[in-house]
Amino acid sequence: MFSGISPHFRPRRHLLTATQYRTEMIIRFAIWDQITGTTGLPAAA
Repeated sequence: MFSGISPHFRPRRHLLTATQYRTEMIIRFAIWDQITGTTGLPAAA
């Protein structure tokens, strides 16, 4: 199961600048939050 999810969080970093990498990861985590239904839930402290 992990092999289907892992590539989503492993962009080809050597092809991106640091700013591009950060932006891409923000987008990918937002997509993940929508898929898992965690958007809008309070963060655990």
